[in-house]
Amino acid sequence: MNSEQKLTIQSQDLLLLADKAIYWPEQRTLLIADAHFGKAATYRALGQPVPQGTTSHNLQRLNALLSNYPTEQMIFLGDFLHAPKSHAPATLAALGHWRARHTQLHCILVRGNHDKHAGDPPVNLNIKTVDEPYLIGNFALQHMPTPHPTHHVLAGHIHPAFRLQGKGRQRLVLPCFHHQNNMTLLPSFGDFTGGCVIEHTPGSFIYVTNGEYIWPITALSLR
Repeated sequence: MNSEQKLTIQSQDLLLLADKAIYWPEQRTLLIADAHFGKAATYRALGQPVPQGTTSHNLQRLNALLSNYPTEQMIFLGDFLHAPKSHAPATLAALGHWRARHTQLHCILVRGNHDKHAGDPPVNLNIKTVDEPYLIGNFALQHMPTPHPTHHVLAGHIHPAFRLQGKGRQRLVLPCFHHQNNMTLLPSFGDFTGGCVIEHTPGSFIYVTNGEYIWPITALSLR
């Protein structure tokens, strides 16, 4: 097993990464979907006993990706912040420290449904915000997984996951990338975001990840 899988789309080589991101070498670009920064803070504000430290952990993961892959641009495919309460001081302070560490990195947010509710990131984060679709080359970068008439879609939103069936009642649900002829869905990058189990259909390709390794689901895997 490897920590990345090469996927060629529209004559472009993309790397599907075990840490639930896509690296586009030709553009020196990282693609991240559904970070949902501040989701845990939002639930804690509602009195729910949820884990702490998810924002810090997600930012550490971003730092590791930026260390391992030469990146000039990071594009968030929607749902950067989870909700209005994600603007909690601790969450924004952590994001501000991260951004100050990567001042030369060009960041773009393709607005998703949660962004419209939570609001754009604070100005000091220096993240350009755009509406979908955001077109680069032959790709339509989107949050919602809706087909584009001329471009291959890279999107998020549904947090795809796949159920692995073991012996008897043993089951394991893992995040996955879902690739079809005209669309490729990224798993949710953020911790504490859940997933939507999808089915393997003819003509589609699924790559599951446990955070350390990524591997394709084959016909043999499904037996």
